[in-house]
Amino acid sequence: MTDSAQSLRIRWQEALVAARGGDGGPDPSPYADNLLERWAEPQRRYHTTAHLAAVLGHIDTLAGHAADADAVRLAAWFHDAVYRPDRSENEERSAVLAERALPEAGVPAATTAEVARLVRLTVTHDPAAGDTNGEALCDADLAILAAPPKEYAQYAARVREEYGFVPDEAFREGRAAVLRQLLELPRLFRTPHGAAEWETRARHNLATELELLTH
Repeated sequence: MTDSAQSLRIRWQEALVAARGGDGGPDPSPYADNLLERWAEPQRRYHTTAHLAAVLGHIDTLAGHAADADAVRLAAWFHDAVYRPDRSENEERSAVLAERALPEAGVPAATTAEVARLVRLTVTHDPAAGDTNGEALCDADLAILAAPPKEYAQYAARVREEYGFVPDEAFREGRAAVLRQLLELPRLFRTPHGAAEWETRARHNLATELELLTH
């Protein structure tokens, strides 16, 4: 097992135990094994365990903003647990997976429902005002948009690899539409940290990618 996989297993156990209020309950390890296998599937190029680890790291930064940071962390684990680039129902299937696995793992019903809600929110990344859990998760998931230029270029290239089955022209049109939709949002980031630290650089990265795609 790699150091990164072991680190993620420890993070899963900490979040699960915290969410269920203590050590009593089923062994967390089989659930970690299942999720890590999903995040390591061969069709993934960007939505990998590296993305999961990055999102969890950003949630650490934003944890003070969230009403329930442990629920947000569990939602991060599940938000792309089901991922097929050629399908549109990934978030819903991931939420259903959480609704099935978390009660079995000893997580209370209310927390399970909140995790599933948060996973479904990643369809739009548009949390309602005051939804601090949703703001933290969505900002953490979108933080890659504010990466340094080289890292952002690697992210964009990996997204293209995931959609390798799509012809170039169709991909450019679809990706450009996504970028325009993001740029038209009044705010990409809803947390104070995200707004202050990530917004400007993310908009620059998005505009640069859009320019490269369309000219």
